[in-house]
Parts: sequence; C-alpha cells; structure tokens
Amino acid sequence: MNYEGLIIGVCTFLIIGFFHPIVIKTEYHFGTKVWWVFLLFGLAGVVGSLMIQSTLLSTLLGVFAFSSFWSIKELFEQRERVRKGWFPKKQK
Repeated sequence: MNYEGLIIGVCTFLIIGFFHPIVIKTEYHFGTKVWWVFLLFGLAGVVGSLMIQSTLLSTLLGVFAFSSFWSIKELFEQRERVRKGWFPKKQK
C-alpha cells in the first residue's frame, strides 16, 4: 500500500489549520505591516520544494509555501474582520 497520498492530505490539513491562528495572532499583535514575513517564508518554501528530491517533502514544502502566500491575503482580510468587530482589536 502507498500511504503518501494520505500523509500529504493529513499534513495539508494540519498546515492550513496551523496558519489560521497564526494569521489572527499576527494581525492582533503586529497588524498588516509584517506581511513580508509570510512572503519570505513562502519564497523559502518554493525554493526548498524545488531543491528537495523527495516527492513527499517537496509537496509538503509547496503546500507550506502557498499557505504562506495565501496568509498575506488573509492578513489583510483579518484587518477588515477586526474593523467590522468580528475579532477583538488590540488596545494600545
């Protein structure tokens, strides 16, 4: 049996789930000014994905990379959710 597909599926689920609270906490503590950190992690993930020969690890790095890129968009959307009052705003 080949379990790679299931491993990739579970890990993709976990990576996406991992990024959700990170985006919320990042926006809460730093706002949107640190979007470039997600960009750097995404670019590092792309480079790593291209360099690693293991299909499993390369795929997971690709998922990590594009989850990082997607988090940039979500960071700015989180700012809007805070403005609407759906999430708490950090008191200065």
